[in-house]
Amino acid sequence: MIIRSWLFVPGDSERKLAKGRDNPADALILDLEDSVSDDRQEIAREMTRDYLLAHTDRSKQQLWVRVNPLDTDLSLPDLAAVMPGAPDGVLLPKVYSAADVNTMANYLSALEAREGLPLGSTKIHCVATETAASLLTFHTYLDNVSDRLSAMTWGGEDLAAALGASDNRNPATGEYDDPYLMAKSLCLSTARAIDVQPVGVVYVDFRDLEGLEKDCLRDRRAGFFGKIAIHPAQSEIINRAFTPSDEEVAHAQRVIDVFEQNPGLGTVGLDGKMLDMPHLKQARNVMAVMEQIKGMQ
Repeated sequence: MIIRSWLFVPGDSERKLAKGRDNPADALILDLEDSVSDDRQEIAREMTRDYLLAHTDRSKQQLWVRVNPLDTDLSLPDLAAVMPGAPDGVLLPKVYSAADVNTMANYLSALEAREGLPLGSTKIHCVATETAASLLTFHTYLDNVSDRLSAMTWGGEDLAAALGASDNRNPATGEYDDPYLMAKSLCLSTARAIDVQPVGVVYVDFRDLEGLEKDCLRDRRAGFFGKIAIHPAQSEIINRAFTPSDEEVAHAQRVIDVFEQNPGLGTVGLDGKMLDMPHLKQARNVMAVMEQIKGMQ
């Protein structure tokens, strides 16, 4: 399943958890990390587990859990507490390399066995760029990373803190500075190289919905698909930006049709332009996305 919008929901907020179910986000990320204070960790785990157990129909909206980083003593207790609710996946923050993803995969295998869940059913979405070391270890994902990894995003806020920066954007242009552009590019290229979903970075100015839409469209043009939302109002904007338009769908169908009408040809002409196999692949991707979206409605 390709997810367009992932909405953070604090795991210890009964009100926000209740409202999340009616949000148009394709997936909720029940948060046990940044939005939960240390003295409410146990409460958040229990509420998150109970929410998962109460919402077993995930056909319209998946339920993921952001656990605490692996280099803390909170991560494994997070997992042990919520796995009875069979989350669709785990968002793993502050990753150093693919080794962290593989460690998480091993934990999940043990806990799936404990809970009688299908082995491999719990996926992993990693935030690949929140530590300084992470910028130097993207090559590790190319060697032997768990097939539980289904999505990868990048982060600019925690990375700025890790690099000792006072800001992550150029004050003259408002654009990300070089280290963060590198993080974005490495995340995208690595995700595509290992065939997992590259997810756009959060847009922190939650009141600026016009800016969010522009950022989503910029991400989509670059090759990302989907985005993490930090406010409920962002989900609808994100969904719209990552849903192929009627014009895109019609064009994709014409591309597929012209290749099917000319079997055996690797290159065909359409509207005065030459199309080859990459164009056919893009067209099929558009149609596959639309089929998934229709199935969720």
